[in-house]
Amino acid sequence: MRTLRQLTSRLTTRAGIAFMQALAVVPLSWTRLLGKLLGWALYLLVGARRRVVQTNLRLCFPEWPEAERRRLTRQTFVYFAQAWLDRAWLWHAPRAWVQERVRLTGAVGELDGNEATVIFLPHFVGLDAAWAGVALHKPRASTTIYTDQSNKLVDRWILRGRMRFGNLRLFGRSHGVKPIVTALREGQPLYLLPDMDFGPEDSVFVPFYRLPTATVPSLARFARLGRAKIVPLLPRLTASGYEVEVLPHWANFPSNYPLADTALMNERLQEYISTMPAQYYWVHKRFKTRPEGEDSLY
Repeated sequence: MRTLRQLTSRLTTRAGIAFMQALAVVPLSWTRLLGKLLGWALYLLVGARRRVVQTNLRLCFPEWPEAERRRLTRQTFVYFAQAWLDRAWLWHAPRAWVQERVRLTGAVGELDGNEATVIFLPHFVGLDAAWAGVALHKPRASTTIYTDQSNKLVDRWILRGRMRFGNLRLFGRSHGVKPIVTALREGQPLYLLPDMDFGPEDSVFVPFYRLPTATVPSLARFARLGRAKIVPLLPRLTASGYEVEVLPHWANFPSNYPLADTALMNERLQEYISTMPAQYYWVHKRFKTRPEGEDSLY
């Protein structure tokens, strides 16, 4: 029975990857329409995850009318599904198509040269477009920290997709800090995505939308160890593809106070979310880890 389940899982995974490869040549408008339909289906059928989104929005935007939070919940699922299907053309379409659809804008000069740089890449739905946009327009060896997927076929597919256009070196958490810092000091930008709940270990509680939120202080830590500047990268899903905006580096960061630096990161993240709230990764249980003695918010 176990062998049969494993075989079924492999066949289903291979069929899904083949579907994404075929979808790569479909006009973008069709892909986005399919994503909209898939997003609505997920909203209606995946009740547990819908309640996570609704809880997150209620906690973060209590002042909003209930109707506005419902609208944002639906739009969150649509953007999530559209961005997922966009991996088809990001990872399998001709290079020229991707270059045309993914625009790198803003303070792009921040990515020039070999200055030690930590790229703060929050969990907006277009984060995979961000990898591609920078690699296509600013070819430069870079690194990131990667968590293996339980499905090995999916894991290999994701890794190939994210490494398609550039020399991206992936470190697992088991590698430790030393090789990451060494690469930083050698001029390889580090993509860091620290805005998830990674549990109580190595996290500190700092405000995020007024709530004490378990947050890893890795942004300030790597900036300090690597003597690096922080450059935010904000991918925005648009009708024609994606706009990946490079923001100016943060002045006077990090300070000598890691807790204050981590709180500042969350404060600036809130500012970024306010520009495109429906495109943030609200499907994640961001407030799952609570201070000792507090009840679960989910």
